[in-house]
Amino acid sequence: MTNDFIKQKLTGKFGDLLTEWSEPYGMLTVTVPREMNLKVLNFLYDEPELAFRFLTDLTGAHYPDRVGEELSVIYHLHNLSENTRMRVKLYAPVAQPDVYTATGLFSGANWMERETYDFFGVNFLGHPDLRRVLNVEEMDYFPLRKEFPLEDQSRIDKDDEMFGR
Repeated sequence: MTNDFIKQKLTGKFGDLLTEWSEPYGMLTVTVPREMNLKVLNFLYDEPELAFRFLTDLTGAHYPDRVGEELSVIYHLHNLSENTRMRVKLYAPVAQPDVYTATGLFSGANWMERETYDFFGVNFLGHPDLRRVLNVEEMDYFPLRKEFPLEDQSRIDKDDEMFGR
């Protein structure tokens, strides 16, 4: 199964709704509208010629410079019989980071979506138990968003003069 074949099948079904096609390191990557993530994932799962039935990974990313689509959810899918992998991405605004859950399709998405919620604040609609999984419940922020400086600017031991800069 080639990347061109997968792209042809997806374009035939969804047309111009799928964007940002690329092949970094040979892995087909496509961006889908966030409200269509389940339709595309179901198609990739159910279509006999594609059969992407294994969710290898699900994670998030924060792009603060992409106004209106600051948060990204990335799915890595695998067709085990053809040993083919692909990546599906979507973007959501940080003001309303709602994305439909994929737990009904991939049971392994349960933990991965909880982790993505915990660190990025993506709200997976319909998730059976969306709560923090690694951080404490009292946290009122999401630590992997790029909203905070990397270093504490008030620390005097990090003064550039001490390092000859």
